[in-house]
Amino acid sequence: MADTNTALGAPAERREGREKVTGTARYAAEQRFSGRVHAWPVTAAVARGTVRTIDTGDALDLPGVLAVLTHENAPRLADADDPTLAVLQNSRVPHRGWPVALVVAETLEAARAGAGAVRVEYAARDHDVTLTDDHPEAYEPEEANGGYPGHRERGDPEGAFASAAVRIDSAYRVPPLHNHPMEPHAATARWDGHRLVVHDSSQGATAVRATLAALFRLPEERVTVVSEHVGGGFGSKGTPRPHVVLAAMAAQRTGRPVTVALPRRFLPALVGHRAPTLHRVRLAADEQGSLTALLHEVTTHSSRIKEFVEQAAVPARVMYASPHSLTAHRVVRLDVPSPSWMRAPGEAPGMFALESAMDELAVALGADPVELRVTNEPDTEPDSGKPFSSRHLVECLREGARRFDWAHRDHRPGPHTSGPLLVGSGVAAAVYPVLVQPSTATARALPDGSFTVRVNATDIGTGARTVLAQVAADALGVPLDRVRTEIGSSDLPSAPLAGGSSGTASWGWAVHDACTRLRARLTERSGPLPESGLTTSADTAGSADADSDYARHAFGAHFAEVAVDTVTGEVRVRRLLGVYAAGHILNARTARSQFIGGMTMGLGMALTEGSTMDAAFGDFTESDLAAYHVPVHADVPAVEAHWIDEDDPHLNPMGSKGVGEIGIVGTAAAIGNAVHHATGVRFRELPLTPDRVLAGLESRSGS
Repeated sequence: MADTNTALGAPAERREGREKVTGTARYAAEQRFSGRVHAWPVTAAVARGTVRTIDTGDALDLPGVLAVLTHENAPRLADADDPTLAVLQNSRVPHRGWPVALVVAETLEAARAGAGAVRVEYAARDHDVTLTDDHPEAYEPEEANGGYPGHRERGDPEGAFASAAVRIDSAYRVPPLHNHPMEPHAATARWDGHRLVVHDSSQGATAVRATLAALFRLPEERVTVVSEHVGGGFGSKGTPRPHVVLAAMAAQRTGRPVTVALPRRFLPALVGHRAPTLHRVRLAADEQGSLTALLHEVTTHSSRIKEFVEQAAVPARVMYASPHSLTAHRVVRLDVPSPSWMRAPGEAPGMFALESAMDELAVALGADPVELRVTNEPDTEPDSGKPFSSRHLVECLREGARRFDWAHRDHRPGPHTSGPLLVGSGVAAAVYPVLVQPSTATARALPDGSFTVRVNATDIGTGARTVLAQVAADALGVPLDRVRTEIGSSDLPSAPLAGGSSGTASWGWAVHDACTRLRARLTERSGPLPESGLTTSADTAGSADADSDYARHAFGAHFAEVAVDTVTGEVRVRRLLGVYAAGHILNARTARSQFIGGMTMGLGMALTEGSTMDAAFGDFTESDLAAYHVPVHADVPAVEAHWIDEDDPHLNPMGSKGVGEIGIVGTAAAIGNAVHHATGVRFRELPLTPDRVLAGLESRSGS
């Protein structure tokens, strides 16, 4: 039977699901062009310095090796706006893991063997990779990531804090975190005469095309970038990365299609990471629990290649009413790989610190943590003074508390025993901004009664194809099965990347406008359509990027129940529950999947994920999945995701907010607060590994 369900919000199944589970969906490294060869990078073994000599003779003598690209013979690129892409252009080594050569061979195995045979001699220099909150080179940047001011201050926060009846002054630490999508970063590039065609694992093919065109001095119309299927990204594929530049260089040099698939252990150095953040949060309140001052100061690191400042103090500008506020960032440029986006940049580490401090304040006041947050609900956005387009955080907290049976919780911190285990529960709030970018799209009606929507959206596993078809069907007033979507190629109408929880809102706006125009033209038209059909287009520039009179954010509430083993220090999360207010949910099935995925990633942030920067060698110790532990099925408990459907007319024609990132935002804090409730011990550094928890329990016993 034909699918006649056009309602936005319906749990429509993903259109590409069968292709993915049967293996017919082809990813960037699986493009089988005639004559395709493989390339393997050689990365720097020192933390800072220069390449003195490179001996490629042994590598070139190996069977199957075709070429070795170095800074001495690689194609010359134009100046890069992003200096992390200026690979093999000079002898400089800005950090360990920087590409110093690329071996191209007939097979992947031969390329890897060739890379092992390249001999590099370095002139090493002293390096500094250690972040401290009193680092002498720390400075306050003008802007943090996303264009947010680095420093914001209202009232007299220091004075208000000093004179408050109740005060919290705590330090929190979040370690470096790494993006480990299921599909590592890969690209297959080929030159067709003077035309460059690239299949890239990217969150935005339009941006990759523009970057490659500039680097290789080509008109954009002579570059095609295809990102049809992408196996996750979490921000690390949000902008072009070195692998796609290396693939295009190698293809140009050899005249063959070339695939570069980065080994997973190379990812931390080459595709970005969440920078470590050191937090100082100070909260001041009166005896009734109303905040009188909120101060959140963050120190983080960036590379010497470019400045990237994790905007971890920004959420504190949105969350709670307070007449006095200070939110500030400091950054230290070190000899480390360049940090970049990772799911909910800023919000994930920042809300761990803020929501942990709110829990500490609740304990100090003897208050219910849910009620403390309700007490400090603002009427307008504290930082800007703008009214919220919609804000249903209190409803999320109330609904979550009802579903979690919060009313029967003993709010006093533990230990709370249940046999040999300590059991506790915690809560945290979440926020994520509504982001939207201009996009273009076309819609075509065909004589057979079908419709085709074209937009260079990217489906990174979120179900974009399906949701965009739902948007189109709803705007056209036709059954969903009559709509076909074409996405994932820079030859399609240009569109922004899939990132910042902005993809569907941006692409969907353009799709909605194109389909609305098409429906109007069909209504006015009489007689059959021409064989080529009837096409309309839309460009949301000037509307999607217009300034808003409203503060637009998604909100949520996280609840967690944990059991702590007093013998081993192991923390097991028994239950996670999230309730979200994220505008109108466009597809119940894919939205729930995104919420649960974010919460699972937050569980990893809380308990298992963390990286160490080795001071002596200048690299990340946990560089692959053997050492960097992401949650697996056995680690993930019963996870529930619910939402409050909002009617917000100040967003986009669909009334939707992003859902991809808010699920991670409050999860780590909720788990950390639950561990404190269970044990009576406050852990302020992530992850809560057994050794760290056991040491805390022993310290409590000793005291």
